[in-house]
Amino acid sequence: MFDRLEKATEAGMGSYGDRVRQALLDSAEQLFAEHGIDAVSNRRIAEHAGNSNHSAVNYHFGSRDELIRALLHRFSDDTYARRRELLAMLGPDSGLRDLLTCLIVPFTDQLASMPIPGWRARFLRQMRSVPSIAETVAGTITADPVVDDLIQRIRGLLTEIPSSVLTGRSWILGRIVTDLCADYEERLGTEQAEPNWTGFANFLIDACAGLLEAPVTSEGDFLGARSSLVWP
Repeated sequence: MFDRLEKATEAGMGSYGDRVRQALLDSAEQLFAEHGIDAVSNRRIAEHAGNSNHSAVNYHFGSRDELIRALLHRFSDDTYARRRELLAMLGPDSGLRDLLTCLIVPFTDQLASMPIPGWRARFLRQMRSVPSIAETVAGTITADPVVDDLIQRIRGLLTEIPSSVLTGRSWILGRIVTDLCADYEERLGTEQAEPNWTGFANFLIDACAGLLEAPVTSEGDFLGARSSLVWP
């Protein structure tokens, strides 16, 4: 009997710990999205989460970097699963818009599933713009192999576009998707607009396809030092 009671107590503590971690993640994502990464302290995150222990972030995550890693990976499994689902639906003659759909829609579907106001896209925008955590981001985000496959298939459809131009344009697209989703997310929260993430995703897919296929008037390696394509 005592063994069962001890196990039940441990299970309850584990559940409580999970709830505390979730509250801290929610708090950090919102504060980072609203104020920026460097402007928000661990103590402020704990207080915003309703936690009187000002060391709660270190206690539950070990460090601030680990908190950020947890935020980055928070919904990655769902996104990867959705991307594979869309990829399995592609036919042998898939076009550029089909491939872009597999890249973009998993992210917009994720945003559509979140309550309003949401903070995910704005948090990711902040993450991509702060030099002080660039190394943490680079060392934490693991590339989805499906993304690499889709990128190579896109390049195979655009053989007339020089490789250096595609590299620069794809870097731009990664920022476009994140930044415009962040703007739309903010609009939904402040203007009480009716959400239409499906329509917004189609808009992004059209825009990205147009940019990738645009005529080339200069082949300079203007953005060659940038990473090829980083999706949220």
